[in-house]
Amino acid sequence: QVQLVESGGGLVQIGESLRLSCVASGTIFRFIRAGWFRQAPGKQREWVATITSGGSTSYADSVKGRFTISRDNPKITVHLQMDSLKPEDTAVYSCNVESSVTNYWGQGTQVTVSS
Repeated sequence: QVQLVESGGGLVQIGESLRLSCVASGTIFRFIRAGWFRQAPGKQREWVATITSGGSTSYADSVKGRFTISRDNPKITVHLQMDSLKPEDTAVYSCNVESSVTNYWGQGTQVTVSS
């Protein structure tokens, strides 16, 4: 069974950077896209960024220009480079991988931006 494991979260100050990684433990067939989502305390989960099998990327307006999503081939490893972090970026960040068969979710990694 495929599992996604995120890493790279932590406590940083305003303006600093973090790089999140999401590694799939097994083989994902018919990969379609991978994305990062986040959920802050008391808020609903929100979409952050997506990268498709063809390499196209898209971002939420709140992170555009500051975050960069990338993927390593052929193994499904997805990264989220987060620069110029703000307190409002504080959340649990989760990785999602979508295939034609199912969706996979990681357990999440905490990112805290201190003011």
